[in-house]
Amino acid sequence: MQPIKILQTLKIIHLSLLAGPIAFAVFAYLQKQSFNAEMDVSDIFTYIVPIAAASGYFIGIFLFQKRIRLLKKEDSLQIKLGTYQTALLVKYALLEGPSFLALIAYHLSGNALHLVIAISLLAYLYAQRPTKEQLIKEIPLNLEERKSFDTFQP
Repeated sequence: MQPIKILQTLKIIHLSLLAGPIAFAVFAYLQKQSFNAEMDVSDIFTYIVPIAAASGYFIGIFLFQKRIRLLKKEDSLQIKLGTYQTALLVKYALLEGPSFLALIAYHLSGNALHLVIAISLLAYLYAQRPTKEQLIKEIPLNLEERKSFDTFQP
């Protein structure tokens, strides 16, 4: 498993995970073409969407860090890259899922709060895009492995 292939794969997956919710957001907005800024206490999504969004955000960070902390400098580069890829995918999924829930809630109710939460989650997901620098910073690499990352350009 080469670092460049893992990084390219992660970039493609990241873009794919962003594309679905963005396409659905455009669809939902074009269907509604309106915002309802009033809080409807009888709408269950008013409670579920913020809880799901916050849970996805915090649990994603927690699980990512927990998985990465298990890596040791002595582990092979293959194990490190595989673990990193898995940890990132879990983190991305825990952001994408609540964003879809928020978009569905917006599509059903027209409540702008749901759309704002979805856009916030997608903006954060975009900011989490995989880069060579981030990968080097987050994985405990030995000197030889660090040098192997310096030899390629993403």
